[in-house]
Amino acid sequence: MSREPVRWGAAALREDGPPSNGAVPSNEPLRDRPGAPARSVPSLPVREVYAALNSSPRGLTPPEATARQARYGLNELPRVSRGHVWRRLVAQFTDLFAVVLIVSSAITFLAYALEQPRDPATLQLALAILGVVLLNAGIGFAQEYSAERTAESLQAMVPHTCRVLRSGDARDLPARELVPGDVVLLEAGDAVSADCRLVEAHEVAVNNAALTGESDAVARVPGPVPTGPPLEARNLVFMGTDVIAGTGKAVVCSTGTATEFGRIFRLTAAAPRQKTPLQRQVAAMARRVAGVALATGAVLFAVRAPGGQPFVDTFVFSLGVMVALVPEGLPATLSVSLAIGVRRMARRHALVKQLLAVEALGSTSVVCTDKTGTLTQAEMTVVQLWVNGVPHSVAGVGYAPVGEVSDAGPVRELLRTAALCSNARLVPPTGRDGWRVLGDTTEGALLVAAMKADLDPAAEESRTPRVAEHPFDSVRKLMSTVHRDLDGSCLAYVKGAPLELLARCDAVDREGAREPLTDVCRAEITAAADGMAGQGLRVLAVARRRVDSPHPTLGDTESGLTFLGLAGMYDPPRPEVRDAVDACRRAGIRIVMVTGDHPLTAEAVARRVGIVRGRAPSVVTGTQLDALDEGGLDALLASSTELLLCRVSPEHKMRVVTALQRLGEVVAVTGDGANDAPALKHADIGVAMGASGTDVAREAAVMVLLDDSFASITTAVGLGRSVYRNIRKFLIYLFSHNIAELVPILAATFAGFPLVPITAVQILAIDLGSDVLPALALGAEPMERDVMDSPPRPRRERLFSTAVMGRILFLGGIQALGVCAVFFWHIHASGLPYADFTKSDPVYREAITMVQAGIVVSQFFNSLAVRTDRQSVFRAGLLTNPWLLAAGCFGIGLMAAISYAPPLQTIFNTAPLAAADWAVLAAFGALLLAAEEARKWLLRRRGTPLEGETR
Repeated sequence: MSREPVRWGAAALREDGPPSNGAVPSNEPLRDRPGAPARSVPSLPVREVYAALNSSPRGLTPPEATARQARYGLNELPRVSRGHVWRRLVAQFTDLFAVVLIVSSAITFLAYALEQPRDPATLQLALAILGVVLLNAGIGFAQEYSAERTAESLQAMVPHTCRVLRSGDARDLPARELVPGDVVLLEAGDAVSADCRLVEAHEVAVNNAALTGESDAVARVPGPVPTGPPLEARNLVFMGTDVIAGTGKAVVCSTGTATEFGRIFRLTAAAPRQKTPLQRQVAAMARRVAGVALATGAVLFAVRAPGGQPFVDTFVFSLGVMVALVPEGLPATLSVSLAIGVRRMARRHALVKQLLAVEALGSTSVVCTDKTGTLTQAEMTVVQLWVNGVPHSVAGVGYAPVGEVSDAGPVRELLRTAALCSNARLVPPTGRDGWRVLGDTTEGALLVAAMKADLDPAAEESRTPRVAEHPFDSVRKLMSTVHRDLDGSCLAYVKGAPLELLARCDAVDREGAREPLTDVCRAEITAAADGMAGQGLRVLAVARRRVDSPHPTLGDTESGLTFLGLAGMYDPPRPEVRDAVDACRRAGIRIVMVTGDHPLTAEAVARRVGIVRGRAPSVVTGTQLDALDEGGLDALLASSTELLLCRVSPEHKMRVVTALQRLGEVVAVTGDGANDAPALKHADIGVAMGASGTDVAREAAVMVLLDDSFASITTAVGLGRSVYRNIRKFLIYLFSHNIAELVPILAATFAGFPLVPITAVQILAIDLGSDVLPALALGAEPMERDVMDSPPRPRRERLFSTAVMGRILFLGGIQALGVCAVFFWHIHASGLPYADFTKSDPVYREAITMVQAGIVVSQFFNSLAVRTDRQSVFRAGLLTNPWLLAAGCFGIGLMAAISYAPPLQTIFNTAPLAAADWAVLAAFGALLLAAEEARKWLLRRRGTPLEGETR
């Protein structure tokens, strides 16, 4: 994204007149500029910063702050508009099935108005169709609204308060009230509320992970720096980042959407939301089914119209055929089944904001995962110490000082020195929060290690108070502090990068005695540091020396040092992640690490969790990605099985996601920072962190991990696959009985029978009264054990595949033959000619009752048959889904009420059935189950794999 220069300073801004504090206001609303501070501000000396930003060392006056707030707006990111509730409710009626049914209902109302005399059955049909539409819309809206409200309950990341100078007085103000020119006070533990230029800094270090993805602490300085990209300016701090060490004073440069945080917010808002595979497939299915229904109804109208039947009756008959073909209960069943998946995922710490995203997880073929906090615990831990050629292991993980140091005696002075040369603080557990570190996480790890060696850092600091400090600098890569000992002498303690510190040492500590540092000893220390680094550890060296004064120069402090030892630490992987990665491998899901961290750090973590197992993975930096054209990037992504992308920007992440989608992959992207948000939104499935993630990331994602663990993603993928399998099960169940509803109507038409074997109202009663609950029970089938043992289905695989259509035709054909047989058997048994039958004829009423009951009973057996694809349902257990049995019994009970209850007989034009009739229908149902069991037996015997499986 381009960053246009912005005119700041008095020369460009004088026409409004000076404010009351002597500063010059701006003509140009800062919130409208491209997002980065003006390139000139980082390069200005401190004394010129106030004038350039129209402020003063005492801050703004309250009236001036109020005026600027009116001009520039509140310091907040706009919430994404979700539209009015009524608009989202209306959107439920735009589904193609809903449109077809609404049009059908409207035409039926019109037919009722034109009839002479008017038939109450036509009005009942119109009302029934409209009721179906309202029911589907209500269920869909309720499920989506519930999921949305749950997602919005997550807390936002942007801090709520900050400390500001107004007319020289420090006061705590809501962060949303900050304006350009405000002077803010910063200290360790604060979250930065706006983009600011530092004017005072005492050992300030910040964590820019939310913007850059890099978890290392970054030192900040108040002085001028050369002009360059804002994120590289070492005197700027940014909204959404954290101060982890030191104190400082800064002047606000940008607020709200004009910040770097806001720049990524705008980039995210511009990224289109991708449709899930199920959305695309359901839309295609709806178009095909609606087209077939309309075409079939039109053909039958054309066939029956010349036969002398009244026009309205013929039209209503054709409309009934259309209704028979439209799966009225499918939208409601789909919504509730997906909602069941949402609730199951929520119990596994994965909150899904969009119902259709549940299924999309099941088709995921590539996961682009962040590192810190997702694969790791985001808690640096010292695991190894090295003193005088001897390694000492450190037990325990995280910031809880639980564990011990092996043979702690020789390393106590090393840990004491490291703890004193630190600015971090260890905070005990409070409420639901465990042990945590205020300040640099590396220093926090050293404090924990010292406590594991039975040292008390606070007591040591009291016994040896600090009198001076030289903060860490990324150039010399060292930090040093000066302390006054009990005898009044002064000691300098230094820690930092091993090579830089070793170059400043001329002696080594040998059990308390100072000995010369020989070349052999230097080589031994260097080899030890390299060995620890080769294990993926971050290595620090520690040294000390006596100094002559309490305020020595930097050169005196960091020269002539006595080497004490090495400390190796790392951010430990989450214990459950390795099993989750193994599960992804078995499931054929490729994992690509995409991080802002250093390549060596990324590779070490990837090896620990099992993402990398080969000797030479492809490790590519953001700079290398910039050098690749579209074809080169596609080739890299297609050829590299183990790929680590390091030092990447938000634009890099979006480009990688787009390229993977171009290659036909279904991509899930994880992330927690604002820098991840564009890729989260552009991915097929965006997965944000709930505990540590930013509000921008959570807003962009469709799934939020409440525990931030990669293992929850794997579980969610398994649940998503299970949801897809269950959707196929109830689709086979629902569409197979549509055949049983349509074939008798077609058979009666071409046989010359003047009436329909089943009316539209009866069809609606089957679709909603007898089929919805069993379909829901099928949608709630538990996850099968082998769900993660097959590769992801192809992105282009159709919901109605050849295998699915084959089962629909097989099961639907058996049902259709059964109901046609009972209908025509009943009609012929009466001995009446076709022309003598009327709607009120008892035989006709019994026959259509037999058809309706036959579909309901056969669907009960059908629901048992479709529970498994190849395994025998008797092996799976008839009682393992009690809800399905209960739903089937309810449907048969409802059918019995329609047959025997006089009020329902009047509505549905039915008649009571004899016990022998029920026995015949049960026999047909059992025949269907036996035929399906035989088909599965043949599949097992031949060893035929299912779609998506490999042998």
